[in-house]
Amino acid sequence: MTESNTEKNSEPPKQTLYERIEAFVSELSTRNLFWNRVCSLIWLPYAFHSGLTMEADETKHRAILPFRKFNKNWYNAMAGAALLGNSEIAGGNYIFKVCGGNYTVVCKHLDYRFLRPCLGPAEYQMTPLEDIHELVATGKEFNIAIQMNIVQALKRFETPRMIAGKPAKPKRVGRCTITFHVTPKAHHKAKKLRRKTTR
Repeated sequence: MTESNTEKNSEPPKQTLYERIEAFVSELSTRNLFWNRVCSLIWLPYAFHSGLTMEADETKHRAILPFRKFNKNWYNAMAGAALLGNSEIAGGNYIFKVCGGNYTVVCKHLDYRFLRPCLGPAEYQMTPLEDIHELVATGKEFNIAIQMNIVQALKRFETPRMIAGKPAKPKRVGRCTITFHVTPKAHHKAKKLRRKTTR
């Protein structure tokens, strides 16, 4: 194989118009809360109706699940299905925001432990167990595990309970470890092209 042929084969396949639009919408969904809600209404209706919102700063990544009728069970606590289902959505949204619209994110394994009833809004506090930015920089597909503490957040207008003059720590209602498989979309396209050429 000549050097020119090698260079051609190493070049990533060009994106179609549909793929460029898909990447643009994916990036848009991670830009701010408004566009995240719009995209959720179309592609993640469960997350839209549950009211899950993402928050992040330089050190913390978290999601808030409001204490609303859609998420409650018959005895007026947060439903276990709502806590469990939204943990996968919260973790996936976080990974997707870091990686960008040119990656697919699939949940491989989820381990959730219920600790106590949640009688208010739930906050998912997410910590990646590996350096996700280094993994993305490789340009290859990878697995990434996230650890989550799920705590009962304060309700609106509720003041924190004080213990010895300091605000009490929020109650931890659950603990979750979740693993995602992340693949560049270019890899999917390259595999399809290889299948076509081998037929």
